[in-house]
Amino acid sequence: MRVLLSTYGSRGDVEPLVGLAVRLRELGAEVRVCAPPDEDFAQRLAGVDVPLVPVGRSARALTTMASPPSAADLPRRAAELIAGQFDAVTAAAEGCDALVATGVMPAAAGARSVAEKLGIRSVFVAFQQITLPSPYHPPLAYPGRPFPPDVTDNRVLWELDAQSVNALFGTALNTNRASIGLPPVDNVRDYVIGDQPWLATDPTLDPWQETPDLDVVQTGAWILPDERLLPAALVTFLDAGTPPVYVGFGSMPMRASKDAARVAIEAIRAQGRRVVVSHGWADLALIDDRDDCFVVGEVNQQALFGRVAAVVHHGGAGTTTTATRAGAPQVVVPQATDQPYWATRVAGLGIGVAHDGPAPTVESLSAALRTVLAPETRVRARAVVGTIRTGGTTVAATLLLDAISRERPPVSA
Repeated sequence: MRVLLSTYGSRGDVEPLVGLAVRLRELGAEVRVCAPPDEDFAQRLAGVDVPLVPVGRSARALTTMASPPSAADLPRRAAELIAGQFDAVTAAAEGCDALVATGVMPAAAGARSVAEKLGIRSVFVAFQQITLPSPYHPPLAYPGRPFPPDVTDNRVLWELDAQSVNALFGTALNTNRASIGLPPVDNVRDYVIGDQPWLATDPTLDPWQETPDLDVVQTGAWILPDERLLPAALVTFLDAGTPPVYVGFGSMPMRASKDAARVAIEAIRAQGRRVVVSHGWADLALIDDRDDCFVVGEVNQQALFGRVAAVVHHGGAGTTTTATRAGAPQVVVPQATDQPYWATRVAGLGIGVAHDGPAPTVESLSAALRTVLAPETRVRARAVVGTIRTGGTTVAATLLLDAISRERPPVSA
């Protein structure tokens, strides 16, 4: 069996596919991944011997550019991304039995259209429930298309969301679909999500409430056990004193807080704690040469988070899940998209604090750290560890391969 996993987005959109790819291969499937051509993505996939088919421009370059894209830029960029998907995914999907699509909406729309043209099974996966229509939560607004402040009914908001998706991406998608002989799509969002989307999140962290309008399959989070050793110098630092506080913002450029490293280090030092700083896409760096701080790049977070006093991060789904599984109290400083949602989940579970806004000050971060470094928060964080499931990739891989097997014609004697 051959499976193509397709995405376009940040590390949080790629890393879960690494875990699924490895599990599919262990079950006998041949797997390849379509993703942005960023060097860190290529290295990550090469490290587990999974082929990368590059698509589009560097995700890091687009994310960290000097100014974020304006609302007027979105349709043009979507058209470019969809066209790239049609080219790259069409070539990569030849001979495949199934396609798993995720990432930003126009990319997933392109990937699912290619699967439709080739006549192969495809499924959409979300890494947070707030991208799935539900009467129990509102959608995220697109840049330049805010929802009317007087509209509070979630069903109405989701109807407005569908209209925004059509306005932003419909023309580009249908132009490309026509070029390969496919009919136009009237509702882009519902086409992408389909009748039975997957939700690759943990039910404790992200409890889905069933709705009659959507048959969601929650598989559990897709996490690949990380067997990499921590760098020797980092281990020496960890062993040299009390557990430090980790600070890192993943793929976020931290535009709202240009001095994020200084603020974080000063706030952590104010609690009498040492610091591990992660570069990330914000290029965080040390602010002086004192020996109470250590800077890391790509590192095994699963191992590191088990040795820290707390984790200060942006609230990406993957980092939130990894910190929760490690039993590390968290301060979530959400920057965009789904991150405020994960911040509220962490706070709601009592395993950390949701920082109010994307730009912390020394005072606001110090207050949050006092809460998460309290003994009762660590006790709660450790208690939640036992409720987190670990078999999400097995569930998803088995579902997909079983579906392929049922659809294959019987082999004649």
